[in-house]
Amino acid sequence: MPFDPRHRSHTLVDGPGRAPARSYFKSIGLTSDDLRKPLVMVAHEWIGTMPCNFSQRALAQQVMAGIRAAGGTPMEVNTISISDGISMGTEGMKASLISREVITDSIELCGVGYSFDAVVIIVGCDKTIPAASMALLRLNIPGLVLYSGSIAPGRYEGHDITIQDVFEGVGQHAAGSIGDAQLAAIEDAACPGAGACGAQYTANTMAIVTEFIGLSPFGSASPGATDPRKDDVGRRAGELVMDVLHRGQLPRDIVDRRAIENGIIAAASTGGSTNVVLHLLAIAHEAGIPLDIDDFDKISEQTPLIGDLRPGGRYVALDMDRAGGTPLLAKRLLEAGKLHGDTMTVTGRTIAEECANAAEEPGQDVILPVEKALKATGGLVILKGNLAPAGCVVKVAGHERMQHRGPARVFDREEDAFQAVTDRRINPGDVVVIRYEGPKGGPGMREMLGVTAALVGEGLGESVALLTDGRFSGATRGLMAGHVAPEAFVGGPIAALREGDIVSLDIEARRLDVELSDDEIRARLAAWTPPAPRYTSGVFAKYARDVSGAERGAVTI
Repeated sequence: MPFDPRHRSHTLVDGPGRAPARSYFKSIGLTSDDLRKPLVMVAHEWIGTMPCNFSQRALAQQVMAGIRAAGGTPMEVNTISISDGISMGTEGMKASLISREVITDSIELCGVGYSFDAVVIIVGCDKTIPAASMALLRLNIPGLVLYSGSIAPGRYEGHDITIQDVFEGVGQHAAGSIGDAQLAAIEDAACPGAGACGAQYTANTMAIVTEFIGLSPFGSASPGATDPRKDDVGRRAGELVMDVLHRGQLPRDIVDRRAIENGIIAAASTGGSTNVVLHLLAIAHEAGIPLDIDDFDKISEQTPLIGDLRPGGRYVALDMDRAGGTPLLAKRLLEAGKLHGDTMTVTGRTIAEECANAAEEPGQDVILPVEKALKATGGLVILKGNLAPAGCVVKVAGHERMQHRGPARVFDREEDAFQAVTDRRINPGDVVVIRYEGPKGGPGMREMLGVTAALVGEGLGESVALLTDGRFSGATRGLMAGHVAPEAFVGGPIAALREGDIVSLDIEARRLDVELSDDEIRARLAAWTPPAPRYTSGVFAKYARDVSGAERGAVTI
């Protein structure tokens, strides 16, 4: 039976009883003819506070033009976004992960409230991308996700730089390696225009993952935010969503267990952000797909690292686009038998069909053949042990140490750890511990890029380790264990740590331990008192009350 392209909007605008609704719509310029067509939501998170989503209003116009040309009536919907980079190191960073749930909820509310027949969700900054997938799977109406694109790299002293260089410059400045003028020059050059952070940080990782799980058109993420090709990408996305609608293809028809595995493979093969663990757990949860934190380690262990991308590698996101983009990455993985090529995508074609004609720039060395992989295994590692019984996440994408043992330097909030780093109170061999920054304890699980980048900038990146029940930015590099679970706020073993306790990380053994007996840990926790909640009302308090542990994706239902 053919799929009705107006399967939801009939109830909103058809018939004499719906005259009031039609009257409201006509007051904003829609016509009777417009209301006889499928109604398509074009959602985005444009906000005048950051570059990541700054191009989305203009891109939305292109998407809407494509929808109109294909016989639909588009309606623009705006929601929020929080810049991780701007809020990093402040109380505002706690809003970032919480915003993922707010964005998901708000798109769901508009989708239901206006009986939209289909949806295009334009995404940019980190949390907007998983939020879009989560909303699509909740609504389960024909739709797709469209990444508004990466920022171009800045140029400084003849080479490309990104926001990572600014954060690390703060550490260099604190160490006296650079002066005020040099830091200001790096600051001025790093972000030349609109677009999300420009390397294989969380935004670009999740944009690629969304293509590999099938919810974004293949190859649509690669062109940068200010690339002239992006207008055409937007128009074609608008036309595509109408095709998806007429075919009646639903998000839950696309996203199955094998699609989720493809997403993990895409992240692991490119040295992607550890945040992919948190976000794919949440996406799988929305789709009703069983997924465990240990699955990331198992899949990553079988996936070669073939994307030479920052922060662990040499190249930025636009270099990957130049080299051949996601189609070339998928082709490489398929050729090596590392990808489920028969999984479906939103175009109605399989991944294998989408990448069959992938183009490659001659001589490029951004995306390597599997036989020339940078590492035989991918970049995502899950550690467990007496400090992380439910697991923690480490990214091993470059040439990180496989072991570290040293005294714990314990901090109960990120600001205190950052101050210790900039005051040069952290020594080679230390293990920096930042706790009470988990989903409930923060609340909101702040990223620690300010601390990790300052450590690198001071020259300690190769001699210290860091562990936290908070998160790391995709720009983080070095031996850093995040998402330690259970978190300190709920009485996880990390709450029992004391200054000077000897902590060991063993990547090959997949262990994170403190050299204390089980009896000593139990005794310390028995004497432990939970801290008072940092928020007792409002959205932060609601989130802390409802959120799950990081090992479950920090979901709220």
